[in-house]
Amino acid sequence: MKILSTKVQTETAVKNSRFIAQAFPCQNQDEARKIIKAQKEKYFDARHVVHAFVLGESAEIFGASDDGEPSGTAGRPALDVLKGSGLTNVLVTITRYFGGTLLGTGGLVKAYGGAVKSVLEEAEKIGAAEEFVRWKDFSFECSYSAHKNLKRVLRNFSICDLREEFSDSVCVSGKITKEDFEKFFKEATAATKGELHFLCE
Repeated sequence: MKILSTKVQTETAVKNSRFIAQAFPCQNQDEARKIIKAQKEKYFDARHVVHAFVLGESAEIFGASDDGEPSGTAGRPALDVLKGSGLTNVLVTITRYFGGTLLGTGGLVKAYGGAVKSVLEEAEKIGAAEEFVRWKDFSFECSYSAHKNLKRVLRNFSICDLREEFSDSVCVSGKITKEDFEKFFKEATAATKGELHFLCE
């Protein structure tokens, strides 16, 4: 399976209706729900915000919604394109601004499926030669002095979505591969001489 490297967006028009397709890297169903909610809030003035997703190492988790379009004319064709793409951990939303002309069942299926094909053609994907990466979230708190010692450890690992927040202490969070987590945990603890408070593992 392949995964997206970054979010991508395209727009198509069918009989004056605008279809804004956006593809997002997505790790789990909770993240999918948050993205869908944010999209509906962002495009509150649109007629429909349809979505489809596939998740899991073998794309074994999937779902879709027509969001008010006739049953089977929007979410299902979008999902079918995703399933045939060889991608996983991807969520697609298709926002429709109605152009005044009804497209009919066949027209809707073609429009939504075409919108997803269009956005996936523009998407940058991690090549098939790379292994599917299973990520593990981490978050910890430490002192400023401990953080100085941590910088070397952080540079030695491939960390995704690294965030550092500075207040009375330093909060560091991100994602690391499950295979590297145990080694990362040991090296980070040793570098800070145990002055590390993991908030989640």
